[in-house]
Amino acid sequence: MRRAALLLFSLLMIPAAKAAPVEIEAAGPNDPLRGTLQEAGAQAPMILIIPGSGPTDRDGNNPLGVKAATYRLLAEGLAAQGVGSVRIDKRGMFASSAAIPDANAVTIDDYVADSAAWVAAIRQRTGVSCVWLLGHSEGGLVALASAAKVADICGLVLVATAGRPLDQVLKEQLRANPANAPLLVPAERAIDNLKAGKRVDPVDLPPPLLRLFAPQVQGFLISVFAQDPATLIAGTGKPVLILQGTHDIQVSVTDAERLKAAAPAATLTLLPGVNHVLKAVEGDSRPANLATYANPDLPLAPGVAEAVAVFVKRAK
Repeated sequence: MRRAALLLFSLLMIPAAKAAPVEIEAAGPNDPLRGTLQEAGAQAPMILIIPGSGPTDRDGNNPLGVKAATYRLLAEGLAAQGVGSVRIDKRGMFASSAAIPDANAVTIDDYVADSAAWVAAIRQRTGVSCVWLLGHSEGGLVALASAAKVADICGLVLVATAGRPLDQVLKEQLRANPANAPLLVPAERAIDNLKAGKRVDPVDLPPPLLRLFAPQVQGFLISVFAQDPATLIAGTGKPVLILQGTHDIQVSVTDAERLKAAAPAATLTLLPGVNHVLKAVEGDSRPANLATYANPDLPLAPGVAEAVAVFVKRAK
């Protein structure tokens, strides 16, 4: 009898097997949007991970040199904490490339519509009553813009999300690199025009700025620059976690504090030594910080997934 009891106790101590990640689809404009579903058991909270700027895929990588696999690692970390997730390819990109003919022909409102489609798909697939929106970097702006327009949202997790209009953030990022000094005047002129809703003639741009302000992305930039994250968060009636690394060289702690000031009920959590791609860094070396962007073998910084999981479970 004692041996049977010990055997039963041992079996109970074996962790439950986590479900393998699987493909999931949501309705897109012309063809389905596609992503990866990572479930974490019955009744587990579900999070939609909204990616950051540019050609960033569902794992958090892009062909411009970012290979940190931030979203894949985050999804795995959340699953280990009993929280499910869906990470996605944006409309027009990667496995969602057939959703629209041109991935650049988008606005913030288009991404809000996609958030609504994903929330509906996740609820239908998993049976949860609501879905958390976790936006990283520019994805945080999408999450904020979605909060007032998308039904069945549990709340928001804003990770490395700017607290100022992104035209101001872009100017600050350009000024931070001394090599950009010869380009600052035309770059800031272009930003100011886009902020005013005016397109920029590429003839007026130096060649190094043509990619940043390419004609095909100017409509999106106009829609982005029109948004003020602090105004958006002030109107959000849902639980909000603001998660910010102290060693982020793209979005500052000041941004997180501005968001918190605009929404006093929100929870602000600072992550010491964590950078923009949620990896642990030491010191203030910019090259060393950027080196983590290209290293998928570096694990997620300790405490990131845990902070998210604790918040969504507590607010459930």
